[in-house]
Amino acid sequence: MERQIITGIAYDKSEAKVTLTGVPDKPGAVAQIFSLLADANIHVDMIVQIAYEGHITDVTFTVPKAQLSQVLDILEKGKEKIGFQKALKNDNVCKVSIVGVGMRSHPGVAATMFDALAKRGINILAITTSEIKVSVLIDDAYTELAVRVLHTAYGLDADNKPVEEAIA
Repeated sequence: MERQIITGIAYDKSEAKVTLTGVPDKPGAVAQIFSLLADANIHVDMIVQIAYEGHITDVTFTVPKAQLSQVLDILEKGKEKIGFQKALKNDNVCKVSIVGVGMRSHPGVAATMFDALAKRGINILAITTSEIKVSVLIDDAYTELAVRVLHTAYGLDADNKPVEEAIA
């Protein structure tokens, strides 16, 4: 029997999503955004950049929900320098992660996650991956359902594996 790749599911409701629309697609634009946040000691977690034709991008990232107002103030003050059009926020999100060792060397692990969520109508807002974790950002209303579905998809419910909630 093959060793189980996914060993646990975790979730974190302490993050908020920020999307900057219309960011100029030029060297240094993204660096300006994250330098402003770093200077204010703001931890940024998930980052997604979508480039469009016409030399603009949208940049989405997550920050601690407790610092969302501060983040929006910092971005508003830097808006002219950065050159983005709008800052959108969503503080009703949850990061759900599958955890295991050696996921990159096992094709289909992420696809199983995405398929299981899609079959239950759960939309993915952002994705990050690492050697030991795949995380998705979803609407927090679907947290419990997502965790149950993923436990089943990876056969974890038979082992009574605990669900881990991140401590903010």
